[in-house]
Amino acid sequence: MKKVLLTGGHAVTTAISVIEELIRRYGKEGIDISWIGVRFPVEGKKINGIELKVFPEIKIKSYLIKLPVGFIRAVYFILKIKPDITLSFGGFAAFPVVFASALFGIPVLIHEQTASLGFANKLSSIFAKEILLAKEVGNPVMTQICDVQPKTVLGNPPVIFVMGGSRGSERINDAVFSVLPKLLDKYRVIHLTGESDCERFEGMGSKKNYRCFSFVSPLQIDNLYRESDIVVSRSGANTVAELMVVKRPAILIPIPWSHLNEQGENAKLAQKFGLARILKQEDLSGERLLFEIDSLIKDWSIIVSNIKSKHSGDLSASSKVVDVLTKYLK
Repeated sequence: MKKVLLTGGHAVTTAISVIEELIRRYGKEGIDISWIGVRFPVEGKKINGIELKVFPEIKIKSYLIKLPVGFIRAVYFILKIKPDITLSFGGFAAFPVVFASALFGIPVLIHEQTASLGFANKLSSIFAKEILLAKEVGNPVMTQICDVQPKTVLGNPPVIFVMGGSRGSERINDAVFSVLPKLLDKYRVIHLTGESDCERFEGMGSKKNYRCFSFVSPLQIDNLYRESDIVVSRSGANTVAELMVVKRPAILIPIPWSHLNEQGENAKLAQKFGLARILKQEDLSGERLLFEIDSLIKDWSIIVSNIKSKHSGDLSASSKVVDVLTKYLK
């Protein structure tokens, strides 16, 4: 049985899509997959990473390290797992695992999801056999999201799906909170608040046309994409990849302090694809967000028509990543 070790930060959906492809090729009995990550991926907040919630559902063994002592734990886990190959999706949580893998002669592959090379991946690249760039192989997208069909008719009322990534965004939530009654006069709103900011929205749950969630498993997020007509979101690499697959018009609000403005670069990719409008965080307010939503709804049919025949390279990304990975499993 071949043993594959996955590691990284903020890359659960990417990892799941690669896991799906590995199982398709090797079968559940032919591949042994493990994951090493951190318990609390958001600095200063004791909120469990979604890895701890999702990977048990798909029966993937998960191991946790804690920075900065993660190097010792990483060595311990490498000796315990004895992987044939390590695939890193980047982030500082992955570096100790990459280093420990290289220390014991285990081949390391790196997948860079963002439009610009992340700092942790630059450090890890010293130990890598190959670096797979999203601009060349694409960003792997989960099977159930790839199965979401583009919409051709705008909902009545239109459905606005607001999210700040899997962990929510307080800045986006603030803007939504200030104009929520106005939004609900015209739209249905599905709101992924994040666990750290869900309490103030819980009282809105009884309002007509409004549903809020503190957390939605990535394994169920496809259902919310199916319902939505437009998406309001940050512009992480995984989110942008999913939007270009499901072809939902979007308002993207990049995190301004992301390394090398990677979220800004991701948003530009979606804008160039034809589905996204970019709203800078410095310009974000409730009224401005409401204006941008109204404007996007007004142009919705034109946008959907223009991107109808466009193809996202991310649809085949998981296959391309596993093609490279299998070279080291022979």
